[in-house]
Amino acid sequence: MLAPTAWRMAGHDGMEERSGDERARRFRDAALPHLDDVYTLARYLMRNTADAEDAVQECYLRALDHFDGFHGPAIKPWLLAILRNVCNAEFARRGARPQAADGADDVCSEQDQPLWQEAPPSPENELLRRHDAETIRRLVASLPDALRETLVLRDINNLPYREIADVLSVPVGTVMSRLARARGMLRAAWNAEGSPR
Repeated sequence: MLAPTAWRMAGHDGMEERSGDERARRFRDAALPHLDDVYTLARYLMRNTADAEDAVQECYLRALDHFDGFHGPAIKPWLLAILRNVCNAEFARRGARPQAADGADDVCSEQDQPLWQEAPPSPENELLRRHDAETIRRLVASLPDALRETLVLRDINNLPYREIADVLSVPVGTVMSRLARARGMLRAAWNAEGSPR
């Protein structure tokens, strides 16, 4: 049997451990559903898989460290804002924006495609789909940074304008303006590319 002092200390340590487990569980339940969206933005910002994975890991570590201070209604914009800060800090450390070694960005490669499909496409349709997807990824990756991240947050991560404004620390009007410019630039670039159809 434990002495009273040892028993109180053991009980206290057990409470801290349970409290830490509960905190970790709450964080996991709140943050992990948004992991794909955080990773998607990281891929577009960092422009390569390894750097994106490192940025997401650092983002989640920082978020867990500061989770007790989070009191917002939605955790997704908070996580995306942390990710942007992580990426910007890495860019500042490196002194430049990252570039893929071969000059082409590996954003959203074919490995990221879902494993299921409704019906097998014909070889012609599959070729057109791949060409279109590769072209869109390349055109999005070529957008200026501010326009690219706004487009990814809205059209890929489906964030509302208010949450994008919070993530980017800009007014909603700026979000709308950047989105319109990004879409216009994409449309013009797509038309300049010419479709193989």
